[in-house]
Amino acid sequence: MSRHTHGRGRFRRAPARRVVVALVMAGALGLSACEDAEDDATTAVAGDPSPTADATGKGGGGGKDDEPQPTATPTDDGEESEEGSDEESEDESTETSYAVEPPAPFKGLSRADVLITATESLLDEVIEEIRTVKGVETALAFSVGSASIGGRTLTIASVDPGTFRQFTPDVTARADFVWERVAGGELAVDTGFDKKLVDKADMVRLGPDEDSPEVHVGAIAPLIKRSAGTPAETPVIQVLVNEKRGEQIGIQEQNAILVDTGITTPSVLKKEFEKILGDRATMDTLALEFDTFGQTAVLTGQSVSEAVGTFTYTNGPDGTINPDQGWVKEFIRTETVPILGEVTCNKGALPQLRGAFTDIVAAGLIAEIKPEQYAGCYYPRYIGRDPSNGLSLHSWGIAVDLNVPTNLMGTQGDMHPQVVEIFKEWGFAWGGDWNYTDPMHFEMARVVRPGGS
Repeated sequence: MSRHTHGRGRFRRAPARRVVVALVMAGALGLSACEDAEDDATTAVAGDPSPTADATGKGGGGGKDDEPQPTATPTDDGEESEEGSDEESEDESTETSYAVEPPAPFKGLSRADVLITATESLLDEVIEEIRTVKGVETALAFSVGSASIGGRTLTIASVDPGTFRQFTPDVTARADFVWERVAGGELAVDTGFDKKLVDKADMVRLGPDEDSPEVHVGAIAPLIKRSAGTPAETPVIQVLVNEKRGEQIGIQEQNAILVDTGITTPSVLKKEFEKILGDRATMDTLALEFDTFGQTAVLTGQSVSEAVGTFTYTNGPDGTINPDQGWVKEFIRTETVPILGEVTCNKGALPQLRGAFTDIVAAGLIAEIKPEQYAGCYYPRYIGRDPSNGLSLHSWGIAVDLNVPTNLMGTQGDMHPQVVEIFKEWGFAWGGDWNYTDPMHFEMARVVRPGGS
């Protein structure tokens, strides 16, 4: 995307608030942060959606993978009950505390032609300027961030259920239960969401830390995809939460816009959008027209995002990406740490990485780390080298893979428990704790500084 200065000063920072400082990397379509392929990565959660009726009660539809499906609701004894049960559980009361007003009824559809994503919150006047561009039918502002869940990288959108529904596929937009569940504090996930990320009670931990909030999956439904209607369509958003949930997990407020360009070809409006937005936002064309221009990578969790930065990027060959060189120059460093020697990582993660290895040395555990089996830190690519799977945390340079041969995906591994504990004390989450284990993998989940700062 071309650089402009016209749009500078058109953004606002969200007010500081107490948030879960976690990379809510909701691992998009089921590939590990460290593995390039996984055979059943796109198996749907809790079974396939019902093929018999759509959300309006009419038969037919687009096949079972295109039909929304509610999940069962939790009960007091931990078992699940069908929707409509009068029983209310402890988990349900927790969801209720994050409930918002019931969604507005379905009023019609808008087409998700363009996704604009910014590194900071967009000013109301900027959003209004986008709405008034000739050729724009509708534009809706919402919040979005990348998140780490069980070692997968997903995009989570924090939305107003009543207005956002119009941009989803028809069968989802008309499914009242989807939007009621989201308004009630539950998650809606795309039909391709990896079932390994969900426990037996349909709960998902929204972050890599043990104290990250667990939220119930209320609905499984087709969400917004790129190049909708083509065989190559890929999900753009994998998880929906309401705005209260978004605030809880630290998603940057109002940093995205969905645009319906009506009969106008989206690329025709590109230069006009660039004049308004400047160089702090990117335009991603979702309509069937051409490959995406540029995209923006923003982590949820305000402190972590500030420490490691946000960047724009374009696609490279073989599932790699090309991050903005300004961000690379500012944040990526090659430095020396104990045991491993020279590493290339994000400067925001290096103090914690150095602190962890220093403590490992002090604990007499040097032999537990095999430097020759270190598989890297900064490696800008998609998970599994597949754009539909979201960015690997290695793209930010905030994850390391250690002792690879004996700590492969899906195994218990042989990582020393005290090594794991030291990394956790220094703010790293461990892949060995995930539903589908990845014991080689440690990723920065919260900001910890030497001396407790």
